[in-house]
Amino acid sequence: MIPPGFIQDLLARTDIAEVVGRHVELKRGGVNLMGLCPFHAEKSPSFSVSPSKQFYYCFGCGASGDAIRFLTEHLGLSFVEAVRELAGRVGMAVPEEQVSPEEQVRREKLRERRLSIGEALAKASDFYRARLKASPRAIDYLKGRGLSGQIAARFGLGYAPPGWRTLAGVFARYDDPLLEEAGLVRQRDEHDDPERGRYDWFRERVMFPIRAVSGEVIGFGGRVLDDSKPKYINSPETPVFSKGRELYGLFEARQALREKGYALVVEGYMDVVALAQSGFPNAVATLGTACTAEHVQKLFRFTDSVVFSFDGDAAGRRAAARALEAALPHATDLRTVRFLFLPPEHDPDSFVRELGPEAFERAIAQAVPLSRQLVEQASDEADLATAEGRAKMAAQARPLWSALPEGSLRDQLLGDIAELARLPRDDLARRWGAPVHGERGRPPRPQAPAPRRPARVLALSPADTAARLLLLRASWWHDLAASDHDLLCGLETWHGELFRWLDRHLTEHGDEEWPALRTALAAEPWAAETRAVVDGRELLVPPEPPELELALKNIRAAPQREAAARVLAATMNRSL
Repeated sequence: MIPPGFIQDLLARTDIAEVVGRHVELKRGGVNLMGLCPFHAEKSPSFSVSPSKQFYYCFGCGASGDAIRFLTEHLGLSFVEAVRELAGRVGMAVPEEQVSPEEQVRREKLRERRLSIGEALAKASDFYRARLKASPRAIDYLKGRGLSGQIAARFGLGYAPPGWRTLAGVFARYDDPLLEEAGLVRQRDEHDDPERGRYDWFRERVMFPIRAVSGEVIGFGGRVLDDSKPKYINSPETPVFSKGRELYGLFEARQALREKGYALVVEGYMDVVALAQSGFPNAVATLGTACTAEHVQKLFRFTDSVVFSFDGDAAGRRAAARALEAALPHATDLRTVRFLFLPPEHDPDSFVRELGPEAFERAIAQAVPLSRQLVEQASDEADLATAEGRAKMAAQARPLWSALPEGSLRDQLLGDIAELARLPRDDLARRWGAPVHGERGRPPRPQAPAPRRPARVLALSPADTAARLLLLRASWWHDLAASDHDLLCGLETWHGELFRWLDRHLTEHGDEEWPALRTALAAEPWAAETRAVVDGRELLVPPEPPELELALKNIRAAPQREAAARVLAATMNRSL
């Protein structure tokens, strides 16, 4: 909960020209600064930054805002992440929550460690880039893969030379614990030759620096120049790098994601770089791990459309299954997710080199939509010609369908699954706890209200209503005033615990749909109460902000009503 006054003070101390100038080349044009817009493709500068007004505006596409808006739109940061970024630059402490002095010291030490690790990684990256220029073998390898010097420079490619301790000539102290913490060196087991001790983790490999969306190097991937194993190795998990959250090439692809209109997720570093060379600069890659919900959430900060590209073999199908599960909670009606399966003999790089960019564009256009992929995955090893097979398909489809957020896509897929299972749609809806709207394609039939369990007929309290609305529309949390945050987090019932948890969770993970939030809060002691006010209740009309305003008004009025009721009860007792 960041006070509005702090935001105003932060923006007053921030130089927007310096913030934007880190990402856009600006030149003086009268009282303002001008540059090429980072939000759309253009050849003549139409992007204006006003240092006096602390505001930017593009005369071409209409993009506008302050320094916080620039970081959220250009780098894909959440609001809180952008505030932290700016506050760190001007030396302000973000007053998000009350923490103990010990916790403040711990956080400051962690921040300093991250800065030191970042500096070490940047220094190593400079060294690897310089060594690439001095290695004919590495240059020939990259040329053989069809890469130009320009594309290698754009991605900051480098080369880790052979030798066990080459970084000893780069850093003043090769025994500095920071180098091991940054993932640049390893320590041999104590039973090995003690004289050899430490050694470079990356040796005789083409180096791919992994950058955060803000541009800092946070890790590396290294590929051998021949067919030896392992082909790729990555940096280990560090305080600045987590494979489950980062995507290779996202920093370089940010503007292309907007221009192309979709993100193309592939499986290897070389695929990303080679595709950028071939006219697909919107490609990114996971870092040797399955696609996670955090990967998907990060991509949807930049685009509303994601295409996953996998090999057509069994391993590719398994990877697609994990990607589908990660994408489902974020697949709202305004987003699209598709799956591209290449022939087993091809990866994206070889496909483009052999068949050409146009053929790859056609393949992307024919990618399988999420709805069909869900049904196909649910039908795996299920014989739909038999009742048993159809029952198995429906059982396998249920957890996938349940992960989808409320909306038309979820409703339509319920009908598709029911049709495949040869079950009436309304029967399947009742079994799965979904609203019953009548037969698909026909108006609902008038019928007497079905008896419901007591939990369903109880009216929601104002706090219940606020909880339900904010879990279904998590983005509304950031629009509330600080006083509203204090009101909700200060509730003495389980609702207060929920809202405090929600504030922390959205700060750390960004906005999430209800299925993702439901999974995240499953272990909390108040999870059952939370599900009771959200799940199973019909959502025929989308929630509207006035509903939340009314709930907040009623929560504020509750103490006065209770006091009035006590006075009335006391008066009646005296009259008896």
